[in-house]
Amino acid sequence: MFRRWFHLTLCFAVLTPTYLQATQAAVQAATQAATQAAQETPEIESLLEKSYLEVLEISPALEFTPDQFQAVRKRLEQEEKQKKDTQKDKQKSIEKSIKAAQQELKELNDRASVDTPEITVERQVIHCRIQALQDQLAETKVASQHGIPVEYENLNAKLNLMEKWPAARREIQAQLERGEARSRKWGDVEDIGYRTIEENQADDIKSGQEAAQQMRQMGVLPPTIDDPEITEYVNRVAINIARHSDLQVPLNITVLRSKEINAFALPGGFLYVNHGLILEAENESQLAGVMAHEIAHAVARHGHRLMKKATISSIIFQAAQIGAMIFTGGAVGIGTYYALTHGFQGLGLLISLQLLGVSRDYELEADQLGVQYAWNAGYNPEGFVEFFDIIAAKEGYAQKTSFFRTHPAFYERIVESYREIAFLPRSGSMIEDTKEFGEIQQKLIEMSSAFDAEEKDRPSLYKREANCPDQPQLESNSESTPESKSESQSDPTPRGAL
Repeated sequence: MFRRWFHLTLCFAVLTPTYLQATQAAVQAATQAATQAAQETPEIESLLEKSYLEVLEISPALEFTPDQFQAVRKRLEQEEKQKKDTQKDKQKSIEKSIKAAQQELKELNDRASVDTPEITVERQVIHCRIQALQDQLAETKVASQHGIPVEYENLNAKLNLMEKWPAARREIQAQLERGEARSRKWGDVEDIGYRTIEENQADDIKSGQEAAQQMRQMGVLPPTIDDPEITEYVNRVAINIARHSDLQVPLNITVLRSKEINAFALPGGFLYVNHGLILEAENESQLAGVMAHEIAHAVARHGHRLMKKATISSIIFQAAQIGAMIFTGGAVGIGTYYALTHGFQGLGLLISLQLLGVSRDYELEADQLGVQYAWNAGYNPEGFVEFFDIIAAKEGYAQKTSFFRTHPAFYERIVESYREIAFLPRSGSMIEDTKEFGEIQQKLIEMSSAFDAEEKDRPSLYKREANCPDQPQLESNSESTPESKSESQSDPTPRGAL
């Protein structure tokens, strides 16, 4: 027994250092591997700052758990609520200041039945203060009811891409391997121009003309840019896309003098492109992607289907009412001004298919067809998705609200657009940018200051106090910048992609 005990003790003494060394090495290796994995796998939060295309590219390699995704969703929900609450507090504070200024006017009127020169000056100062507060109030409501939801729709769309795109990507790859690319709806892309998406497109020409005429008569279309070089360039790009589309009617293109970052189409091939869209795009493929999307609306006769339910006049009236309710809670005042004059404070006419509850299907159709038409015209079809990223990253709620209200960044739209891109045959020479695009963009930049000067004196239905000093903007303001204020007071563009 003694010998057995002695042998076991001796073995333990000999083997223990080796075992400890091996254990320590294993622990050290595991720690290094975990550290390296943590460094190589970015946190979800940091990935939300990346572009849609970057998220699409890296998401298959990510290994986050459902609980991690849910935790981020909960944080985003809480953060969105907190931002909305902050804006509501600002709104209450501004409304309180407006009432106090109005009380000052009442006291001023009680002092004398006829204005003296001193009272006249004091009255103007109070008018200017109320006017500035009303502008700030409208901006605050835009941020609360539109800008903040748009911001978090974008973040949640990216979160959904991280979680759901890998499975969708595998499904697409399986379809391609099974040779099922052409089995999807409108999968016959080689027959673009020889197929019929929707019959009787020519029947829409008259209704489109009437809609444009009514909008001009009501003063809700911004001025046209008649510069030959600019109009020739935009016409050339748009007509090239139309020739490579399923459009069966002549395309009529108008470049509008509006900073609103958008474009819209009326029935019958009437395409309106805001100069703000051209300024905001980073290359020609992005501009082409947006215009192809709008041409697709005309091809699929979405405007015709919309007008079965309402005339353009009733839509405009409805939009004005909605704009007033959004800004004033139903009360007549500054909201009516923003809804009925050229300003519209980042809301435009609100002519949006979403108002009638039909935007989802129409936008998905226009996304797919638009991607096809841009590709068929020789452009990189990813340009349209890239443009989402530019506006999503843009500071200023009024600016990003304009595009995303009519082009919401829903996860489904991003995935379906990219799904279509994955199905399209690849060519080695897709157009990203051209020299002409840069030249036209530079020319518009130089013309913008002249546009702004003309806008200041443009008549409106709402009387603005003249000769007011520049007013400070609301504090904290990535939400509301001086640039966004300038835009909000001058841009009337109808933003609905009809």
